[in-house]
Amino acid sequence: MTCWVEGVAGSGHDLDHLPHAVVRTASRGPHVVVRVGDLALDLAALTGEAVLATGTLDAFLAQGPATWTRVREQVVAALTSPTRRAEVEPLLTPVDEVVPLLPVEVADYVDFYCSLHHATNVGRIFRPDGEALTPAWRRLPIGYHGRAGTVVVSGTDVRRPRGQRPSYGPTERLDLEAELGFVVGVPSAQGEPVPTAAWADHVFGVTLLNDWSARDVQAFEYRPLGPFLGKSFATSVSGWVTPLAALEAARVPLPGQDPPPLPHLAVAEPAGYDIDLEVVLDDEVVSRPPYASTYWSPAQMLAHLTSNGASLRTGDLFASGTVSGPGPDQRGSLLELTWGGTEPLPDGRTWLRDGDTVTLRATAPGALGGRIALGEVTGTVLPAPA
Repeated sequence: MTCWVEGVAGSGHDLDHLPHAVVRTASRGPHVVVRVGDLALDLAALTGEAVLATGTLDAFLAQGPATWTRVREQVVAALTSPTRRAEVEPLLTPVDEVVPLLPVEVADYVDFYCSLHHATNVGRIFRPDGEALTPAWRRLPIGYHGRAGTVVVSGTDVRRPRGQRPSYGPTERLDLEAELGFVVGVPSAQGEPVPTAAWADHVFGVTLLNDWSARDVQAFEYRPLGPFLGKSFATSVSGWVTPLAALEAARVPLPGQDPPPLPHLAVAEPAGYDIDLEVVLDDEVVSRPPYASTYWSPAQMLAHLTSNGASLRTGDLFASGTVSGPGPDQRGSLLELTWGGTEPLPDGRTWLRDGDTVTLRATAPGALGGRIALGEVTGTVLPAPA
């Protein structure tokens, strides 16, 4: 399978990737594209699919796996057939000339807490004299319902939030969280749980996600109902969504679950993904969290989310929670990297400062033997409003 587009072979955006996005250019409004190499391919113009001509991914994602596969096959066929080059080349635009937008209209947003290492670290920081993990943590994927309206696309500045800490004012402990987000395409009926075996019938793909957090606000408010204003002010996602189909070569077994989950959360292996993240703070890599170490799988997250009969909608977004590994250089938040602010980074930083830029990157094994590069997510901290 050889692509006629120069520079694609062996890159992070070879034919085994093909991430989707909604973009605009200087001369054109929102339209759906896939990335191949350093170019964006106009999907509606290539395929003639009406669901790709709406200026959003929602209608396309709602069609389900058969349509997702058909379009993917059409793209590969067009990019590997030299006889179609003259037809397809005019549909390609350099990626540095497109501006990715929010890829879907986010319907609901749920954030989980699925990394054993992250949960253990946070428990030890917040509850040093108690058990690190709550009794339910190993029995189900813990999560909370976030705020869909404050999910923003990569490149959007994030203003330092205000909150009670217990006095009211700008947070003094602004943090990042390196996560993966999973984008739902196919809805489900209310009252009908989605089993783990059916998760890929509903979820289209994966995006990098930064769950910005105000730790002082969070610490003051989180008991007894969990996060609220300490989390709800902003969540950044990449504008590029990597299809699950591109991650088949990255599937790996989970690290082990003890006790075994209940039958409705049991999952066939391999249920995890070998995705390596990087946390970049002002151009310096400060952490490399491995998603493969995550305790609960995305299939289990979705099954738990719907286990009470809650329905899915196209555009639903659910996130993994902070990805952290066992090593100190694999922690996916400043809370952990600085151990609650008591162990500063080499530059003296404990929490995010105004003007800081946070970027998350990730790669995963691709089907063609290289590594695919997920779309990065970045944001710069602005001062709190006067």
